[in-house]
Amino acid sequence: MYKIIIRPLFFLIDPERVHHLTFWGLKGLLAVLPIAWLWRQSLQYRHKSLETEAFGLRFRNPVGLAAGFDKDAKLTAQWRHLGFGFVEVGTVTPRPQVGNPKKRLFRLPKDKAIINRMGFNNAGVEAMVKRLEKVKKGDLVIGANIGKNKDTPNDQAVEDYEICFEKLFPYVDYFVVNVSSPNTPGLRELQEKEPLTRLLLRLQQLNQGKDQPKPLLLKVAPDLTESQFDDILEVCRDAQLSGLILTNTTISRTGLITPEATVNAIGAGGLSGAPLTDRAQEAMAYVAKNKPEGLALVGVGGIMTPQDAADRLDAGADLVQIYTGFVYQGPGFVRRICKYLCK
Repeated sequence: MYKIIIRPLFFLIDPERVHHLTFWGLKGLLAVLPIAWLWRQSLQYRHKSLETEAFGLRFRNPVGLAAGFDKDAKLTAQWRHLGFGFVEVGTVTPRPQVGNPKKRLFRLPKDKAIINRMGFNNAGVEAMVKRLEKVKKGDLVIGANIGKNKDTPNDQAVEDYEICFEKLFPYVDYFVVNVSSPNTPGLRELQEKEPLTRLLLRLQQLNQGKDQPKPLLLKVAPDLTESQFDDILEVCRDAQLSGLILTNTTISRTGLITPEATVNAIGAGGLSGAPLTDRAQEAMAYVAKNKPEGLALVGVGGIMTPQDAADRLDAGADLVQIYTGFVYQGPGFVRRICKYLCK
């Protein structure tokens, strides 16, 4: 039904508008207890073999919702009704920001892909805290993806990450440091070894000062060389990170079916979806082979089929996350992945 009726209708409407309409619809539907119960029965797939442990946390299944989908934690608890084992909210910044000018979200249906240049549009960390204070999450693991405001210079970025970390600490199960979005000018420069080490050591210092430190992860871009991945792994070891998320969106436009003129007209932004599958898989395989012992890996990027999820786990991922695959495959996608993994 989703692919035959709902998706074609959705794809007639501006993608950012559809995103907001979807949130509005889901919130209304899932507020009706009988409907929420029916969704849980039809969309969740539970099996003992799906239970997963990673970075000291227990997950009912290894399939999560990637950061960027629920930027402001508006539907945090509701995602469990769709079968997710965990959800990552954000990217959130200390102060609210509108993000980049619209139009900034584009579908490439022929490629089963999306290009976005949202620019960390979010309501700010205080608004997220107010929502998370009210969440009854049950067995759903919640992570927070944190970033810096666009107008914060890189030499002051640490302070932005500190603010988000401190304010969200009581309400989430793990943190992800995002230095890999291509849509905030200069942000990817923080992936360089020296500034990244300084940032992560400071956050880890704050973390270890807590009575019960929480897992601290890093999310990186797919557009890195093997030597850059080696540097990232060295930083992870030095900062004693719990995990690494591979990968964010790509700035590459290689191999697209969509006409070049159409792609050029869209302009800058991060590309996600099927064109990222092979690159994200290669990155996972390389990092899994060379990572320090104990570093958990989360695979994201180009997971468009249950087989893609299985491949990522076989390559060394402990968990997987979906975003563009969820858009193209619909609300039953998590169940299909979980069922496939139980084969």
